[in-house]
Amino acid sequence: MEIIRGLENLKKSYPNIVLTIGNFDGVHIGHRKIFLSVVERAKEISGTPVAITFEPHPIKVIAPERGIRILTPFEEKARLIEASGIEVLLCIGFNREFSNLLPDNFIEDMLVRKLNVKEIIVGHNYAFGKGKRGTTELLRRRGKKYGFSVKVVRNAKIYGDVVSSSRIRSLIYRGRVCEAAMFLGRPYTIEGIVVKGAGRGGKLLNTPTANITTPDELVPKEGVYAVKVTFNGDEYEGVANIGRNPTFGDSRMSYEVHIFDFSGDLLGKNLRIHFIDRIRDERRFSDVKTLETQIKKDIEKAKRILGFK
Repeated sequence: MEIIRGLENLKKSYPNIVLTIGNFDGVHIGHRKIFLSVVERAKEISGTPVAITFEPHPIKVIAPERGIRILTPFEEKARLIEASGIEVLLCIGFNREFSNLLPDNFIEDMLVRKLNVKEIIVGHNYAFGKGKRGTTELLRRRGKKYGFSVKVVRNAKIYGDVVSSSRIRSLIYRGRVCEAAMFLGRPYTIEGIVVKGAGRGGKLLNTPTANITTPDELVPKEGVYAVKVTFNGDEYEGVANIGRNPTFGDSRMSYEVHIFDFSGDLLGKNLRIHFIDRIRDERRFSDVKTLETQIKKDIEKAKRILGFK
């Protein structure tokens, strides 16, 4: 997939562009439903499947006070979009000036003059331009004027609930990672580099852990999780703890993972943690021995969940 960062770097034209536009945070099953429609239609007309996305997330610019945490950093989002079959990803830098662009200017300047789109395929609730005044109905009217067609894809649903990035964020905030995985079509993940921790895992608790840096992504609710871990192209299974280690009186948030039957040095390695299921809340234990006993129970439960042999 060709990745173009910034409109100024759009140097060539593409045949019969079939385009979709959105933030695509999470690249969930609703997004992939749209991508599939784009790719299939592009094949039918010997065209180019193209997606436009934005960086940073528009809410970080329009409403920074909300402190939104994203589901997928750009590199991960691009990888998932590529896996969906999109051939060209145009990433537009989102700023205050761009947020004030009127819908008609967006259509005329970008979609018609710069891209010369043939067809546009978007989700049911798609809105664009200043104050989100641009609607799919406006797109259709302008399509008749400028010669492009518009298709609106119905929302994907899980058990009657509309799949959306905001719904997935809510589930992850509450630690409901199994439900989030259904909406995403895969387990939710975070990524971080292994750093030196307090050293308690191996010395005091007989359970060595890797501590990772604070991830950029949204982090699930504090607690213990059965996880899978990937790094250097390999996959492992383990148990992760997100929290403040209340038994030791810590106040700082930490992200730790114990990988089953692994003894190598992970310091400096980049790990991706895949959350499979939640085991329990984090809590304070009366002493280290009680905590150690509970950790062993957590590990056994995680192994059962993961089918570890």
